[in-house]
Amino acid sequence: MNKASLWIDHPAAAYREWQTTEASGADRRPFSARSITQHTAMFERFLRHLVTHQATLINFGAQHLESFFAHVDNRCAPGTTTRLRYVKLIDRLCRHLVVLELRRSNPAAEFLRHEAWPEDEPVPLFLSDEADLLLQAHTQPLADDVPRAVRNRAIVALLLGTGVTAAEIRAATHEHLVIDATRPHIHVPRRGARDERKVTLAAPYLAALLAWQAQCMEATPTAWLFPAPRGSGPINDMLLGMIVREALDAIGFSAPDMSPRVLRNTYARRQLLAGRSNEDVSRLLGLTSQRTVVRLRATLPADMTPGVNRDRFVSGCRMHIVRIS
Repeated sequence: MNKASLWIDHPAAAYREWQTTEASGADRRPFSARSITQHTAMFERFLRHLVTHQATLINFGAQHLESFFAHVDNRCAPGTTTRLRYVKLIDRLCRHLVVLELRRSNPAAEFLRHEAWPEDEPVPLFLSDEADLLLQAHTQPLADDVPRAVRNRAIVALLLGTGVTAAEIRAATHEHLVIDATRPHIHVPRRGARDERKVTLAAPYLAALLAWQAQCMEATPTAWLFPAPRGSGPINDMLLGMIVREALDAIGFSAPDMSPRVLRNTYARRQLLAGRSNEDVSRLLGLTSQRTVVRLRATLPADMTPGVNRDRFVSGCRMHIVRIS
């Protein structure tokens, strides 16, 4: 099968082969293995969009890109570069398909003309120390909690207590959550460009998760940790986002982004306050780049003394939760 036929019949395989053997970045250097994994995941997401809209790599046009980028914009926080990275990826793809004579034009070129890397890094959104403590207290189970409330508290507790992404919590199964006397933790399997990791759970988050485990006594180890209310799949992104937003509303927090990303940033910043290095926190988040953590460190008090702040912060967490619960 020649290259042209592979792109038509098996586009995902053709893209992976191109990325591995020929494609290069702006510096003319081959992409790293991790970049290839990221690019492939992005391409496959775009390909699924085309299939949904009954289009192909050969005939998609500007209208398909408009709808795709609108979808990307709706799922990303303001100030991120996700849209730009997709535009650059699709532009590079189209130019390659034109060279192969599989396309006559590059509809992504016009979109690229109107895009630019932000001059300033956006300030990451996170909960203040006070709001962090309030949300931790909000996750503590109540005697009259209905099953839905038990689930929602557990979801927020796991996101706030581990910094896992929305995709990672959706993919988690019961066997991934280990709550014992030795080292309570969530095991996060390898996913895309992120290596597998184990993230320890601190005491303030265990009560909500123990209540959820008790409610799911009949679930098998391989069952979704948080299944969809109806159906056989995991909880969807929309419901997950609504649960986080409701919890943030409950403590009076309001921001342009009210998604699980805020809880992930809060977790990471809390680790920095505890004295962890950028490298350690990036590893806990499953990141190879320290870019996100560097931006969060820039939000710490200038006179922060890691050891002192760590003790004060942990003590404050315990006192606050005991007092409210």
